[in-house]
Amino acid sequence: MLLVYTHKITPRLTYIFKHLCKRILGVEVSFTSKIEDFIAHDSIKMSYARQPLSKEFFVRSHALLFEQGLSDIEIAVNDWEDTKGFFTTGEGSDLPYDIFAASFYLLSRYEEYLPHVNDDYGRFLASESLAKKEGFLESPIIDVWAYKLKAILQDRFPDFDFPSRTYNITPIIDVPSAFKYSNKGLMRSIGGAFEDLFRLKFRQLYQRVSVLFGFKKDPHYTFTWLINRQKSTESKFIVFFVVGEYSTYDKSISLNKKEFTSLIKSVGDYCHVGLKASYFALDNLEMLKKEKQKLEEITNVDLYAIRNSHSKLNLPKTYRNAVELEIPREYTMGYINELGFRAGTCTPFLFYDLDYEVQTPLQIHPFHCMDFALLKYNSQLDKEEKLERLINTVKKVDGTFSSVFHNYSLSDDETWSGFKTLFNQIINSVNE
Repeated sequence: MLLVYTHKITPRLTYIFKHLCKRILGVEVSFTSKIEDFIAHDSIKMSYARQPLSKEFFVRSHALLFEQGLSDIEIAVNDWEDTKGFFTTGEGSDLPYDIFAASFYLLSRYEEYLPHVNDDYGRFLASESLAKKEGFLESPIIDVWAYKLKAILQDRFPDFDFPSRTYNITPIIDVPSAFKYSNKGLMRSIGGAFEDLFRLKFRQLYQRVSVLFGFKKDPHYTFTWLINRQKSTESKFIVFFVVGEYSTYDKSISLNKKEFTSLIKSVGDYCHVGLKASYFALDNLEMLKKEKQKLEEITNVDLYAIRNSHSKLNLPKTYRNAVELEIPREYTMGYINELGFRAGTCTPFLFYDLDYEVQTPLQIHPFHCMDFALLKYNSQLDKEEKLERLINTVKKVDGTFSSVFHNYSLSDDETWSGFKTLFNQIINSVNE
């Protein structure tokens, strides 16, 4: 067990040390502010304070982990060997940067509580983030820092046996609408047909009519392929369904359609099933509660996880609502149009509520790649190479690679040509 001496034990300090030491490095950690207990400890240990006690492994602390509330923090990011760092520690510290305070800043999403520009959906933009501005968005920088800490501790304590972890993946399937044409009701089908006609989309009109009259399979019904793919891998897929009401933002299928509820049940026989919360439920706890109950009634199991419509996060309200409803896992942390690590890590972490200064039981599972972000790369080769580089950055720290694909991006639609190959590239990366 790693013992950390510090002059003041705070919720922020214990939270971030446990993420780096326990969740990433697999090392149990405890804390003391008593010098005699620190001296008596005969195993791996370090001090985290303004000044060292003696010649122990020491990291000079930044004030952030001992503060409460928010403040306007000046951050200067510098190159550090093969990565970057901020919150310099100065001479005498065994690390040139306070990786614990820096990790807390990124993991708590401190910057998303401060004034910033949102997009049209009210989403935090990657361009507003420190990681994008300073060029480390595509690195799981917290995990990289943790491994630097591990290397120094191994050198100082060669007899300590560090556990190891293995690279794994979390394939996420978003289902905003399970069908492109079928099971949408008479009025929506007629309206869609007239729209195709008005916009001169005769090819789409032909496809729509063929599906509605049973001559062709619905193009967005990719679930048979998904279930067969799930059967061939040990990595469990998580499939998120919308069960909220049809609206401007959510083109959901009615739960009165037996084919839709049967689909959710059949997918649940092989994959984890999660709730894709509707857009208007994000700020409405009662509406979210009803959607949770609807899905649980279909699956007959407690809700496994939640993810938000349009990948929108309203911090801290989104996470507080999930905590209130005792939902164990949340999968919205990531960017739609950018590959990378929004929270700076490829390791699931617990939500820390900055307003209440408390760690919550909600597990945040960040995603690092969405199918939309790969569309901007022109050729299939470019997409595959970019994806491979991102996967390899996660492999270097034995982390978890999480990706979001939609049911329609795994279809034969021309827009999504080659995306089944990209999905398989992620699935196969575990065995390479």
